Amino acid sequence: MGWNTWNAFKYNVSSELLVQTADLLVSTGLKDVGYTNLVLDDGWQALNRSDDGRPQANVTKFPNGIPPVAQHAHNVGLQFGIYMTNGIKGCGPKDPGSWGYEEIDAQEFADWGVDYLKYDNCGTFEAGTHPPQSRFRVMGNALRETGRDILFSLCQWGDQFPWFWADQIAHSYRISGDITATFSDTGKDCACKTAYCLNTGYAGCSVMTIIRKMREISYFQHPGSFADMDMLEIGIANMTLDEERTHFSFWAALKSPLIIGADLRTISNESLSVLRNEKMIAVNQDKLGAAVEYLADISKERAFQTWAGRLSGNRTIVLAFNELNDTITVDVPFSAVPGLDSENRYKLEEVWSGFSGHVKGNISATLASHETKVFILKQD
Repeated sequence: MGWNTWNAFKYNVSSELLVQTADLLVSTGLKDVGYTNLVLDDGWQALNRSDDGRPQANVTKFPNGIPPVAQHAHNVGLQFGIYMTNGIKGCGPKDPGSWGYEEIDAQEFADWGVDYLKYDNCGTFEAGTHPPQSRFRVMGNALRETGRDILFSLCQWGDQFPWFWADQIAHSYRISGDITATFSDTGKDCACKTAYCLNTGYAGCSVMTIIRKMREISYFQHPGSFADMDMLEIGIANMTLDEERTHFSFWAALKSPLIIGADLRTISNESLSVLRNEKMIAVNQDKLGAAVEYLADISKERAFQTWAGRLSGNRTIVLAFNELNDTITVDVPFSAVPGLDSENRYKLEEVWSGFSGHVKGNISATLASHETKVFILKQD
């Protein structure tokens, strides 16, 4: 959990922005509910390495370098993250990548006080001819050799299906091209509509498309290495409250890292209330680390989706999501939900409304357009 510069600021980063946002993570209460990683994305680098090959910060944006920013994050109780790519060049084509400099860069990051590395997939042809497993493993090994505990986050856009291999290398791995500030997939969307298509691409993907991709791969989630659905667009995109809640519900229940992308200087109180929902955060951070899975038999393509999964304490979580623009009612029979018994009575709580009660046999949920209701059930 944390905050990243990219969605709101792209390359317009600075030490002032990072220090200000670190303080806002504290003052808004976001740090207290778990958002403890302050991550500096692309745009911090100088165009050239030092004479001895070390990465350098852009002196206009970071006149005193990176270590004072990391130190400020640590002083206010946060961890500090940074960005690099595994190619010869970066996504900004003039920026240097880590290809051939992995050990130097890893040690420099450790010396700067870095706690989290977002490692991107941009580069040039020579680097791209090597399989991503080998390219990413070099940096993973280099980070371990520093002796510093650094979270390793892969950003390879789902290339070559990392859910099969990334848990041997990193703590998290991206499953798609970059998210875009769009909820619905009815307009321009990423080229890759499924988890297993080969054209993963870099183009932006809507919230709904990323949710659909996870229908195929959510069961790969496990403690130690989690599928990253990309940063949260809550507080950036022009979404309704129900759409923001749906976005957060699925990222939390699917056990994606929760990385805020909004400008905390201007974010609305309504969006902050979504991000600070402690019950959804508890779902994300549940010690089982089990993601919900898509229940195709009680869903209707392009109309509504039903998902369910396990939580610690012998609890079951159910998500009902309305994809349509109209209000609908969805029935969830317990006989179709793994872990529930239609003959038993359950105590039920709906996370967003706070409603609680007792149910037996099924849940009937009335859903507004793009609304998701999140039910947590435990047998009486």
